[in-house]
Amino acid sequence: MRTRVVDALTAVEEVKDGDTVLVGGFGMAGMPVELIDALIEHGAGDLTIVSNNAGNGDTGLAALLAAGRVRKMVCSFPRQSDSWVFDGLYRAGKIELELVPQGNLAERMRAAGAGIGAFYCPTGVGTPIAEGRETRVIDGREYVLEYPIRGDVALIRAHVADRLGNLVYRKTARNFGPVMATAATVTIAQVSAIVEVGALDPEAVVTPSIYVNRLVEVP
Repeated sequence: MRTRVVDALTAVEEVKDGDTVLVGGFGMAGMPVELIDALIEHGAGDLTIVSNNAGNGDTGLAALLAAGRVRKMVCSFPRQSDSWVFDGLYRAGKIELELVPQGNLAERMRAAGAGIGAFYCPTGVGTPIAEGRETRVIDGREYVLEYPIRGDVALIRAHVADRLGNLVYRKTARNFGPVMATAATVTIAQVSAIVEVGALDPEAVVTPSIYVNRLVEVP
């Protein structure tokens, strides 16, 4: 599918009730806030959100949670000093939580993008995370079976894109975006600038255009 340059609301119009949405960002670094705002305006609900955090303050992902659009969070760090929106919803029993160690979260999405059916990982062995799950001893070490995380849609933020959809990231904003782009059926990228084809150094491109379906420029 050819990458299209569109406005934020048009970009998210394919998100449906009940979808699994991968949301990039480590805290606010790399979070596609304008795409999330558009998703709130769009109105899709009953969503499963996969992200490193469960929202910060009252903006971005926290605003989506506050709007009551999220049924389940899959994340590594649900509680921080400014995660009061998620905290309130969880304590009230209004949202589900699947806690996934950070490395496992990234690898489960990478596995989805690479077409890997499952993998064994030592992280979580002997903790409540591993309870009731298949384990295996390999070379004397115990591992837990992990399955890929696939998204219907990925909302990510990059720094610059060309008009084909090749993406360059900026510093720590390059966190979950690259693996999320490969793990979703539709990837929507928010970028600070869109340049002409050939303007990017090919060696600097992290996410190739083949993984990107929609571009939204937010200077």
